Amino acid sequence: MPTVALNGATFVYDEAGSADAEPIIALHGGRGIGDRHGEFNAWSALSDTYRLIAYDQRGCGQTSLTPPYTFEQLADDVEAFRQTLCGGRRIILQGGSFGGMIALTYAVKYPQGLSRLILRGTAPSHHNEDDAFETFRARLHKASSASEGMLRKMFSDTVVDDTELRLIWLALQPLYFEKFDPDAALERTRTMHLHAETHNALFKERSYDLRDRLPEIQVPTLVIVGAEDWICTPNHSRLIADQVPNAELFEVPGANHAVHVEANDIVISAARDFLARSAG
Repeated sequence: MPTVALNGATFVYDEAGSADAEPIIALHGGRGIGDRHGEFNAWSALSDTYRLIAYDQRGCGQTSLTPPYTFEQLADDVEAFRQTLCGGRRIILQGGSFGGMIALTYAVKYPQGLSRLILRGTAPSHHNEDDAFETFRARLHKASSASEGMLRKMFSDTVVDDTELRLIWLALQPLYFEKFDPDAALERTRTMHLHAETHNALFKERSYDLRDRLPEIQVPTLVIVGAEDWICTPNHSRLIADQVPNAELFEVPGANHAVHVEANDIVISAARDFLARSAG
């Protein structure tokens, strides 16, 4: 389990592929909830051609709990990874969900660092939360142990502690998958790292809104979304694909927020095609 000290924090990361290959940095989602494993496992097939790096973001997973927890700081951390682990080479940046929000933040702040951008189930502003409430109400039958009050906590800085966050996450899990496996969800929730401190800090920041800056992103961009995504509904991916000049949309029928897991072969094939066409 390699570590690296950057910007005052100690990051845990995984990598695969040749050190000389074009680098892909993969950013996980979940503010204080997610870790590198999901993204790394989902995209690992690309390591036959590219160098894949996935790390636990600041205050997440096994990386140190080192404030500040802000969108700007997490984008600065991506740049530190690019400079330190990638020798300053331009990177392919992949971000899923909240990781996609950090990827977009990076793209407008450090355009010189990118060669291409791959986004999965994300949004260009915090307004995805409004649509998520509507979808939640329509699909509450899928998650009978969840409540609207729990979702409001998930989108706020009022989570009491790590235990409450873990319980809310488990209750909401059926909404994330079209084919839900409760035993897998239990094990995933039991073993995953959750940090309410990080979660609350990142949801306290209500200024994330890059909709007016999307036209500034000039690199080829692939926007992937599951047609049934409940938390970053597809209209937000469509907006990104419409406003980023060199973007294309890949919407997967019958897949939810975890489209990269539920339809992994399809997503990897689309990514390979995109990366081959946009090379150079």
